[in-house]
Amino acid sequence: MTTSTAPARPGTAVDELTVVVRQLRWEAEGVVSVELGDPDGRELPPWRPGAHVELALPTGISRQYSLCGTPGDRSRYRVAVRRERAGRGGSEYVHMFLRPGQRLRLRGPRDNFGFGQAPSYLFLAGGVGITPILPMVHQAAAWGVPWQLAYGGRTAASMAFVDELRPYGDRVRLYPEDTDGRIPLARWLDSLDASTDVYACGPEPLLAGVTDAGSGLRPGALHMERFKPRPKPAREERPVKVECARSGRTVEVPAGRSILSALQEADVPVAASCREGVCGTCETRVLDGEPDHRDDILSEEDRAAGDRMFVCVSRALSSHLVLDV
Repeated sequence: MTTSTAPARPGTAVDELTVVVRQLRWEAEGVVSVELGDPDGRELPPWRPGAHVELALPTGISRQYSLCGTPGDRSRYRVAVRRERAGRGGSEYVHMFLRPGQRLRLRGPRDNFGFGQAPSYLFLAGGVGITPILPMVHQAAAWGVPWQLAYGGRTAASMAFVDELRPYGDRVRLYPEDTDGRIPLARWLDSLDASTDVYACGPEPLLAGVTDAGSGLRPGALHMERFKPRPKPAREERPVKVECARSGRTVEVPAGRSILSALQEADVPVAASCREGVCGTCETRVLDGEPDHRDDILSEEDRAAGDRMFVCVSRALSSHLVLDV
């Protein structure tokens, strides 16, 4: 669920556990938060601002949601879900059928966003993109460093967690689009101190605007997370032979088919979830060969290293890959 101009740090140790739904709460028009806890009251795995978890819903589908609670509080996780009637059914189930007391399987937390310490911060959020940004705001405030948040949404009523942000006063600037227009990105980014790190999450128009307006930022200053893959031009597909170092199998992957689906059909175990190159679940070590990265997670530095790839969308520039599966 991320892309960044700084080195991404996808989580490597991922827990799988059962959680219980403790509370559902309306946070805004079309947005419900879900509080999750351990059924026996044990502490949940630790996490950092920007992390997400994967929930396996009773319908058989799994969805990733950013953790938007307090990282230091390991008694509960909080996620927020915007209802998308034209989606694939995950948000519809959460809004219509999920109830307190229900148990779910959870994988994670996984951290692709890589929130790190900096002298100061600018946070940019659009819509439900506030969810990974909110814990970062709380953490920056706890550290006592300078920060600002520009948060936009379609309407004021659709913007979640506004009441939670009010105590921060004028460090938070709200932009309901129907009354205030979109976030003036150039105005925010042009006046930044050179040492400021920028974290942004939201719909593609916001992130494309941030990329454009932030082109003059220092290398490594801009960090972005996507919930959906960005539009990409069509690229040439070519077959690739994949040697599986641990399972001892060799799998021929034809053009037009993902490496992930070919491996799974050959009974090579590879964990996967989004199948769009945004969640990081299918991260696989590359032992030999040159990957053709098509994900929205790795930084340019990580791509150049060529030692890992996301097999749900990425392919190969070489005719042969050796993977650690």
